[in-house]
Amino acid sequence: MKLDQMMKNLNSTDNNKPLFFILGPCVIESEAHSLKVAEFLKKLSDELNFTLVFKSSFDKANRTSLGGFRGMGLKKGLNILQKVKEQFDIPICTDIHLPYQAEEVSSIADVIQIPAFLCRQTDLLVAAGNTGKIINVKKGQFIAPEAFQKAADKVRSTGNKNIWLCERGVTFGYGDLIVDYRNFPKMKKFGYPIVFDATHSVQRPKGSSTDGDRTLVPDLATAAVSTGIAGLFMEVHEEPEKAMSDGPNSIRLSQLKDLISYLTELDSWIKSKPRPKIS
Repeated sequence: MKLDQMMKNLNSTDNNKPLFFILGPCVIESEAHSLKVAEFLKKLSDELNFTLVFKSSFDKANRTSLGGFRGMGLKKGLNILQKVKEQFDIPICTDIHLPYQAEEVSSIADVIQIPAFLCRQTDLLVAAGNTGKIINVKKGQFIAPEAFQKAADKVRSTGNKNIWLCERGVTFGYGDLIVDYRNFPKMKKFGYPIVFDATHSVQRPKGSSTDGDRTLVPDLATAAVSTGIAGLFMEVHEEPEKAMSDGPNSIRLSQLKDLISYLTELDSWIKSKPRPKIS
């Protein structure tokens, strides 16, 4: 599938269209690594015929520890993402942390992501909205679904209606996250495509780093897809044990095909059946 067709699919997507996937390593580790992973994902998307968005961060400004690897930085990171986009003809998603980054990032990225911790930052949301790009707003671990519409309203105030709302779990105590599946039908009522971040939802925040359990991803993703959503976000890596960020919750590339095949088949079945109405 070519980039123009993928963007057509993404710009017109809703929660009843075929499931799309946002995939990639958490952080840009190197140019060679990004190109290697992107090549694998592009071949897989062509084989399984799904719409792919490549995601990786040029800067992880919200790492738990000061010494955590943050990425390649804005300039170098965007150059790498541009090479991925041009070489493999796929849409790019990356996140921004400061308003000034929005305009420059929009010259490369097709989807601008707002990190969960920053989903209430008005200046950031407005700057992102002003780019006219698709804005994937991740719901903060501290935000009730009913309140999340306010984040979308801030983006929409710019005239940009290309908004996705992304669920990624809610803080449970101090060391775990829980996915409340009531949030999906609640947020659908706002009228935007819903994305589920299946890998960040299995994180286990700790004092000096973030742990996680990738073995839970298939079950959480299955439950989310069964509610009828637009997209699924998963961080992937060929060797998660050596990943420079979020390795414990990243999906192995070698196991990705079976998971996506299962989820796309489930998605097709779910969306072909009228959902029972209860009053």
